[in-house]
Amino acid sequence: MDIILEIKNLFYSYDKQSVLEDITLNVLRNDFLAIIGPNGGGKTTLLKLILGLLELKDGKIIKKISNNHIGYVPQNTNLNTDFPITALEVVLMGHINKKKLFFSYSKEDKACAMNSLKEVEMNEFANVKIGNLSGGQRQRIFIARALCSKPKLMLLDEPTANIDVKGQKDIYNLLQKLNKSICIIVVSHDISVLLNYAKNVAHINKNLVYHKLSHIKKDFALHKHNDHLCEVELLSSLGQMRGLNT
Repeated sequence: MDIILEIKNLFYSYDKQSVLEDITLNVLRNDFLAIIGPNGGGKTTLLKLILGLLELKDGKIIKKISNNHIGYVPQNTNLNTDFPITALEVVLMGHINKKKLFFSYSKEDKACAMNSLKEVEMNEFANVKIGNLSGGQRQRIFIARALCSKPKLMLLDEPTANIDVKGQKDIYNLLQKLNKSICIIVVSHDISVLLNYAKNVAHINKNLVYHKLSHIKKDFALHKHNDHLCEVELLSSLGQMRGLNT
């Protein structure tokens, strides 16, 4: 197995309030892992621990790649869409680091940003102000920004929140394409991502229950009608597997 990320016996608390308990997980280099679970269950906390945005206190996170090769698309981008900034300028922010001044970019940085825009099929919108783009288009821009780090692992927190159905499908089709060379970990409440895109799923509600989706997808392919995917049946299937770490 070509493991890119190992998490061992991880615990985490906020002010003595337990959020994550005994989390153990191996993520393979070619994985498309969906993380699901209730609000407050610890999903975003786990992403922040992987990224080093929170201090790890109990357990181990072993990354087989440099932090410089991890891309991150947060749920809240904290970007004011009224601010007069173009799509290209947003993507260029992916090159900002402690040694580089804001808006101080080289020709190589700009070429990389344009390549990232092309990769998400947004290069024609490079000079369009971010506020004039749709929600789905803006999310593609934020993914392009994450691509500037040449990531081998990309983490996304609710990437299709507040995006219409077509935009959601476009985003996941894009992530599926990127998954050919990048390991994808996505937090999502969208159950359809499990059957259509993800390879594996981790349900987190303090504890973690891990499922491989290949055989569930095969079963659903035989029983679905008119492309309808029943969320109740899917969750029931996952529930029957609870406790199996296959």
